[in-house]
Amino acid sequence: MAEEPIDLIRLEGEGNTVVLRIDGKEERKGPDEADVLVGEFVVETPFVRGTLKTWVGPEGLGEWQQALDALDAGQDIAWREGTRDPWFFVELDEDDDRCQVTIKDSSDSLTTVTVTVPLADAWFDDAYRRLDEVWETWPLDED
Repeated sequence: MAEEPIDLIRLEGEGNTVVLRIDGKEERKGPDEADVLVGEFVVETPFVRGTLKTWVGPEGLGEWQQALDALDAGQDIAWREGTRDPWFFVELDEDDDRCQVTIKDSSDSLTTVTVTVPLADAWFDDAYRRLDEVWETWPLDED
């Protein structure tokens, strides 16, 4: 039986939602190819709705851990920037508990979407829990 999807990233509030939903693991056939996780970004606002398929390898999950650590320390983050995968940026608003989340598809649709969502301190515990749940549900070799 297939595992249920897990939202690796979930930012929502004020009518806006940004999610990176992981649907499962894709085993690669080649001897030099690492297995990857298959998922999609989901963006929903009163104005824009869309999805964008993506893949996340073991190095991507490790980089997401580092990005979470930086964000938790109060720094803006850029995750997967410069790759063929969708880029994910979070810019913190210093005046309140909100942030600007940007997803940029630089390879297929050439579209960029920016959404404002709340980012409370409690969000970080949940974000780390989601990351651990993805690692435990679909282990990936880091070869």
